[in-house]
Amino acid sequence: MELLGLSCIFPSKDIKTTSEFYVSKLGFSAVEYLTCEEPHICLYRDKTEIILLSSKGKGIIPNRVAFGYGYDAYLYTDAPEILQNEFLGKNVKITKPLNVTDYGNKEFVIEDIDGRWIAFGYKENR
Repeated sequence: MELLGLSCIFPSKDIKTTSEFYVSKLGFSAVEYLTCEEPHICLYRDKTEIILLSSKGKGIIPNRVAFGYGYDAYLYTDAPEILQNEFLGKNVKITKPLNVTDYGNKEFVIEDIDGRWIAFGYKENR
């Protein structure tokens, strides 16, 4: 038995606008389930899925604001340099450029349209 994956679930004030950001800036594809009992949009890129739900008008509070630190998601990639350059070319806000952290991860961090900080990286010394 093994766990096979994980989907980040992000509330958003406007899931259509957030979806457009992820599609146009971060290279995800979107599948809308807006007529379901619980409307949502699934975003896909490679083996990663993010599910957008309506916050029903409530503001989004990123982890660093709510708790003083922390990312809102950590997505793994084997080529963070290439991905960071892709995002820079699309004018994505990089809040922490590519580096090796004191906990041994090679990563960079972006800020999404809702203010979430999302890290992309991998464990440097595995």
